[in-house]
Amino acid sequence: MNKQRRKQLHEAEKLLEKAQGIIECVKDSEQEAYDNLPESFQYGERGQKMEETIDLLDELYDQCDDLLSSIDELCEP
Repeated sequence: MNKQRRKQLHEAEKLLEKAQGIIECVKDSEQEAYDNLPESFQYGERGQKMEETIDLLDELYDQCDDLLSSIDELCEP
């Protein structure tokens, strides 16, 4: 891979890292909101939806990790 393509991938890597940080921030906020719900709401429909959202955000974070690892592999000389 030439220098310009590697540079483009490094730019993508920076954007992914930024996106990953945003995802983590949103997940943490959602987790905090869930934790502050009364238990009766946590076990209700609203709490279940919040848990599903937290799980999906966690998966997105992990997928960003996978993408970042793949970019690192591609950029190795």
